[in-house]
Amino acid sequence: MAKIENQQEAMVAEAVSKTEAFFQENGKKVMLSLLAVVILVVGGYLYKSIIVDGNAEKASELIIEAQDRFGVANPDFALALNGDENGAGFLDVLEKYGSTPAGNLAKHYAGICYLRLGDLDNAEKYLAMYDAVDELTAEVVNAQNLGLRGDIAVEKGNYEAAVSLYKKAVAASENIYTAPLYLYKQVLVYATLGNAAEAEKCYQTLQAQYPMAVETRDAEKVLGTL
Repeated sequence: MAKIENQQEAMVAEAVSKTEAFFQENGKKVMLSLLAVVILVVGGYLYKSIIVDGNAEKASELIIEAQDRFGVANPDFALALNGDENGAGFLDVLEKYGSTPAGNLAKHYAGICYLRLGDLDNAEKYLAMYDAVDELTAEVVNAQNLGLRGDIAVEKGNYEAAVSLYKKAVAASENIYTAPLYLYKQVLVYATLGNAAEAEKCYQTLQAQYPMAVETRDAEKVLGTL
């Protein structure tokens, strides 16, 4: 029994590392999705930005400076977060233009930076500040935001909150990148809670909707330990 519990705890720990792997393996796709949100939201309201609210245009220019630090091969998350004399950071965008669409996206970015820097409390705070954008191109970001918050809940041992957030993440975007990942993480958490029935349900969903996903095979292995 103790061995199984240790295995399950290790699997839950692995769930958080899979988020980092997701960034490493799909970083360009994630960045394109994030940039698409800025282009869509800011571009879609270009007239309003220029004529009515010049702050939105300024914010979109600033966030690009921070994104440049975030999106490089070896990102400096502290620099992307705080900025320097050569360019703005996500916190600068928030401080000056937090109510703009780019300011909203900066909250999500800031949360990721804090998470990668190991500051769970601030990561949780800023990720929760992000308001989901009701646009198709923003779905991946919306799902990712919820999923990352679920990872933080796992790290803090709040498994029930984690499951709730992972469920919301799957519902936010049923794409092949985030949905299998967060279904799999539900399996891990349910396994830790000893809820084999719910773990099985999540696995069945994975098998039916994402049969070729790596997470589906991994979930099957988890069920074998229950």
